[in-house]
Amino acid sequence: MLDICLLGTGGMMPLPYRWLTSLMCRCDGSNLLIDCGEGTQIAMKEKGWSPKPIDVICFTHYHADHISGLPGLLLTLGNAERIEPVKLIGPKGLERVVGALRTIAPELPFELEFYEFKENEEKMQIGPYQIEAYRVNHNVLCYGYSITIPRKGKFNAQRAKELNIPLKFWNKLQKGETICDGETIYTPDMVMGAERRGLKVSYCTDSRPVPVIAEYAKDADLFICEGMYGEEGKEEKARENKHMTMYEAAQLAKKANPKEMWLTHYSPSLNHPEEYMDQVRKIFENTKAAKDGWTKELRFDEEE
Repeated sequence: MLDICLLGTGGMMPLPYRWLTSLMCRCDGSNLLIDCGEGTQIAMKEKGWSPKPIDVICFTHYHADHISGLPGLLLTLGNAERIEPVKLIGPKGLERVVGALRTIAPELPFELEFYEFKENEEKMQIGPYQIEAYRVNHNVLCYGYSITIPRKGKFNAQRAKELNIPLKFWNKLQKGETICDGETIYTPDMVMGAERRGLKVSYCTDSRPVPVIAEYAKDADLFICEGMYGEEGKEEKARENKHMTMYEAAQLAKKANPKEMWLTHYSPSLNHPEEYMDQVRKIFENTKAAKDGWTKELRFDEEE
């Protein structure tokens, strides 16, 4: 199971009715956060989601509306008596930027572990999360993310019986362990089927609509994408500032075919994004104008 919460939906600056765009995921007791702009921890507090279990924070880029809330969040984690390391991942320059921000948060009871992307596309496993990062097209170095919870294949009990594998080893084999029993070795591939479809959330803000976004959002359970502008006549401004319109986001979703798309990262001038949904849904039907605090619980398909 994967719980997700879109803590905020704003771009550029927080507003009295809209926090800055940030996503939190929860799985197996570990939390993952993407971006941390001004006021992000207030949005967490309003939602009732604790920051203490955050094990990894992913940054898309280093504009203030995506990272300026980090010092306060780190201090909150310290005040909550967290002592386990927190992993920070993001584009090149991460350690330098965080070092500057920590001028006002110099003493923490836990270590920060940094990983800066070296390639245009990277993949890693942190706790239960399989994280894929891909470079997009903004006016600074910027990445999108796909977060997947992998799902192992089914355990073949009949095959285990045929191989005379003792029952006491079945559970360990299901967990991926290799068993040495005297001179006999049992490996998971002997009794486990092919990996099944996992859970996938794809997240992208601050970019022009480049093809790689649709590639990583392909067949996602949920695609969260920037819809900075909905008004007519904003296409040129979107191109100049390296953002995208709701209609461009919908075209990406049409190619990617996710189960659902949530629009986010609205311009401060966009007061009622839902007003544009009729036109957007003509391109991709299952589009929603997300609001702060929206949550979704994703579960594995029981039929698989």
